[in-house]
This record gives sequence, structure tokens and C-alpha cells, in this order.
Amino acid sequence: MGCFRVLLAIIFPPLAVLGKGCGSFVIVFLLTLCGWVPGVIAALVILNNPN
Repeated sequence: MGCFRVLLAIIFPPLAVLGKGCGSFVIVFLLTLCGWVPGVIAALVILNNPN
């Protein structure tokens, strides 16, 4: 997980997980619509997952 991805996850979470697949993008996008903090947390968890 690079510094650029972490910064992108904090600024705009769905864009940071775009490379992880469509499902991850949709989940993070919906969580970001519910609130910025849940979207950031989900993006960081997905980016931290090695699979």
C-alpha cells in the first residue's frame, strides 16, 4: 500500500480501490455516500488486504 493510495483513500475513497474490482468500488462508494468516515475506513481496510 503506497503513500499515494493512502492519500487517495483519505481524499476520495472509491477512487483508491478502483483497481481492486467492481465489488470493492461499489461497497466503498455506498459507504462514502452514507458518510465520509465509513468510506475511508473501508477503503483502507480493502487496500491493506493482501488478497
